[in-house]
Amino acid sequence: MKKYQIYTILALILMTIGFTIPVISFHGMGAKIKNNQPIPTYTKMIFNQYTKLQYKNHIIPDDVKNDLDKLIETRAEIGVPSLPVWYVSLEAPNYPKEAFPDGIPVYFHVDGYSGDVHEMNTINHYIGMYPMEHGGNVERSIAPYYLLVATLLMIWYLYYNGKFNSLLLVPTIIAPILFMGAFTGWLYWYGHNMQEWGAFKIKPFMPTALGDGKVAQFTTHSYPSIGFWVMIAMSVLCILAILSKNKFLKEKAK
Repeated sequence: MKKYQIYTILALILMTIGFTIPVISFHGMGAKIKNNQPIPTYTKMIFNQYTKLQYKNHIIPDDVKNDLDKLIETRAEIGVPSLPVWYVSLEAPNYPKEAFPDGIPVYFHVDGYSGDVHEMNTINHYIGMYPMEHGGNVERSIAPYYLLVATLLMIWYLYYNGKFNSLLLVPTIIAPILFMGAFTGWLYWYGHNMQEWGAFKIKPFMPTALGDGKVAQFTTHSYPSIGFWVMIAMSVLCILAILSKNKFLKEKAK
């Protein structure tokens, strides 16, 4: 097996397991859950397996946390099963460590959210900020198709040696950049579109995209999660695959 094939296959495995399978399997399920429609068995199996290591609010019973049927039955907060890409947490005096050991954490995924989204929206409403679900709808809706196309292009790259073959890996290479561009862009939009309903008025601001910050009496923490590092690994592997394949094709042409 050639080096470029190894690099591409490794990136393909990360993409497929970390993003493509969970995103596509759960696509449209949020609406079905909201409308009390049946959920496919394979979706439940994937969700239950993928979310075992994800954050769940500590007040959710252990026998409920990893069972989609029970989460729906108890009307618990349900996130998405794909790898979380970014992590944001808020801490404040009215959220003591004893009751909120992780603060108010929310995880951003390419296709949605997980964590204490409802509580975060309550805090956002307090300062006049739109609910999280208001932004990124286009990005979340196209994520399954983008991932499917990127996955198929990686498979094609393994067999196609013609001109511009390197372009087949571009969607995977630029994935971290696209996510950060959308993430920071929407943070700016949220911070500069404050509404009058807020009980506490603050001036337009840029929320902290990376690191620790301060908003009113809240301390914010914003850092990459495992999904972002998987994206970086995929990007690096694809770049290595291109370099290796270009070298292989040049030597083959001599």
